[in-house]
Amino acid sequence: MTDVLAKLYDVIQKRRGDDPRSSYVASLHERGINKILEKIGEEATETIIAAKDGDKAEVIKETADLWFHSLVMLSHLDINQQEVMAELESRFGTSGLTEKANRN
Repeated sequence: MTDVLAKLYDVIQKRRGDDPRSSYVASLHERGINKILEKIGEEATETIIAAKDGDKAEVIKETADLWFHSLVMLSHLDINQQEVMAELESRFGTSGLTEKANRN
């Protein structure tokens, strides 16, 4: 899975500077962080609705959209997706309850 996310992140990075009239990614970057965050909110809501409805196919599609837009956000903030993967990996072997208690 990380290979797919890494490939997608690379594509997003490459398209970031393209002409916004011909690239959805570039158009999001041009419109700024607020538009990107709006898209994440929309996709999160759609994912929640699909899950509540029990529609597995829609959950998969909406989760893919949510992850895509999250990667666009990371790109916009100059955060490599590998940093997020490293954070997740660092949590292996730690109870979720312990990890949550250790947060500030």
